[in-house]
Amino acid sequence: MAFLPVKFDLPKRVKLAQGLWLLYWVSVMVGILIFCLGIFFKIELRKRSEMMDNNESHFVPNLLILMGMVACGVNAFGGKVCHDSLDPTKFPKWKPMVKPYLLFCCGFNVMLLVTALLCFLMQFALYLTLAEGLKNGIKFYKDTDTPGRCFMKRTLDMTQIEFRCCGNNNYRDWFEVQWISNRYLDMSNDEVKDRVLSNVDGKYLMDSVPFSCCNPGSPRPCIQHHLTNNSAHYDYDHRIEELNIWTRGCREALVSYYGGIMNSIGALIIITIFLEAADMAGLKYLTTSLETLADPENPESESEGWLLEKGVKETFADLLAKLKTLGKANQVEEGGDTPAET
Repeated sequence: MAFLPVKFDLPKRVKLAQGLWLLYWVSVMVGILIFCLGIFFKIELRKRSEMMDNNESHFVPNLLILMGMVACGVNAFGGKVCHDSLDPTKFPKWKPMVKPYLLFCCGFNVMLLVTALLCFLMQFALYLTLAEGLKNGIKFYKDTDTPGRCFMKRTLDMTQIEFRCCGNNNYRDWFEVQWISNRYLDMSNDEVKDRVLSNVDGKYLMDSVPFSCCNPGSPRPCIQHHLTNNSAHYDYDHRIEELNIWTRGCREALVSYYGGIMNSIGALIIITIFLEAADMAGLKYLTTSLETLADPENPESESEGWLLEKGVKETFADLLAKLKTLGKANQVEEGGDTPAET
């Protein structure tokens, strides 16, 4: 017995074909959106490649671009089949292609599911890449005259300003590195000399942060130097005072930004899978209702459509039997190809 059978007459078939045609073109629009989001995500990764030590993975955005292109082609084809389904002279040429097309759509849905899972799971890899990249970015901040690192300062400053963040984990990361180049230090100054000599590695460390860490919304002029020295500023206590610099780390800010993009794309792909499933179910009903016309010569005659020709159990049993037969046939062929022993 067929699974989920539905009776159709001509008006129902026409409405189904028209609704499916519209649904397929909505799916084409969604495919274009996935394609565009893949390009957008790729550009966003490229823009902050230095923040990731140029080790960012473009596998997910490339896969999104591919899935978007395939979605456009697959759904445009389905829309064309629906458009020609009610024309007795045009539909027969599409009829042999429907079954392979539906099988391809099943495989495409599996790939969409894999893509959605990657969007959710790859965030941890992005987190690790950003952690290492930002750590090195802070270390190389001062190297404005070193080839390959000339724009690190600008990139990091723009990132801190745009994402309202400071440092890797927090603003204290700047206390652990020398972020002012030696060429801008007056080594004849006793204070500078003492600070350099007092450090084991000969670095000029201080409890200060770059200007890009300053919060412009603070009513007090930015305190970016001597942050832990209460006596250096009037009416100031860094332990209880709300600092007028960004206290959020850039790793958290960037992971939140990219994670939001990836979660949104993943959710869109999940919706696309349901949309594709609805397209496939509708097309199956449409084609089976056209194949079972009571009078093939009379397009107004009644017919019956279904999702599966047999029940779910019977369909899976037939599929397993076919797979076993195919496996046995391959074993027989391999045995026949083996040369006889002498």
